[in-house]
Amino acid sequence: MAHSHLGEMLDLDADVLHEFHHEVIAWAGSLVPDRPRIIDVGAGTGTGTLALARHLPDAEVIAVDLSDEMLEHLRHKTQASGVADRIRTVRADLDQPWPDLGPADLVWASASLHHMADPVRTLAQALAALRPGGILVATELDSLPRFLPDDAGAALEERGNAAIAEIRAEAGMHIGQDWTAHCTKAGFTVEAQRHFDIALRAPLPPATGRYAQLCLQRLRHGLDGRLGADDLAALDTLAAGVLDRDDLTVRATRTVWLARRP
Repeated sequence: MAHSHLGEMLDLDADVLHEFHHEVIAWAGSLVPDRPRIIDVGAGTGTGTLALARHLPDAEVIAVDLSDEMLEHLRHKTQASGVADRIRTVRADLDQPWPDLGPADLVWASASLHHMADPVRTLAQALAALRPGGILVATELDSLPRFLPDDAGAALEERGNAAIAEIRAEAGMHIGQDWTAHCTKAGFTVEAQRHFDIALRAPLPPATGRYAQLCLQRLRHGLDGRLGADDLAALDTLAAGVLDRDDLTVRATRTVWLARRP
């Protein structure tokens, strides 16, 4: 999937799953001091960056990502949102030694840690960037959301996501890791772990159809040779026609860890 479509999918995730995102942002915001400094690790299109800046009007947010395209997209959004004066973007490879980003009160890592080559090393660098008593809020997901309510469609989504999980494991991505153990090994004290089972039904946000289409296209991408020809053709057909459906649901799981620097 092209970066532009991935960026759109990330933005739509924040739109469609806005209640989940708002709850986690509010939780994180309740734990930081006045005028907090925040580092958004693997910021992507900046959905977390912008939400934190809006929720905490006295916060300074440093958005860190490797992609120039994502950071440029983020900068345009900060200008349009009127918060550009409180947001700084930094291009950095988070698998390498970090630039000087601290001291911070909050490190925000939303669906980014599983991309790191050595998550414990990344977490140790996050710990070093925090002030004593500072917190890490890390969100991870098991798979792409599911949208198809019929038995055949749901089974196809399950087969596709199982194949994607195999591909990710072979590529060394850290999906489904024990993040409590990783955080503890890096020096954090884990204070909370919350699991969210998200199940949305009609009436759904207007953007749901496009969000479903992009997720199905991302699910389909790279599955040649992993699923049978009939399954691949069915995914192509479903992605092409999903905008016309009025029976979609949104089913997703997210887990959030709160860890503190002693």
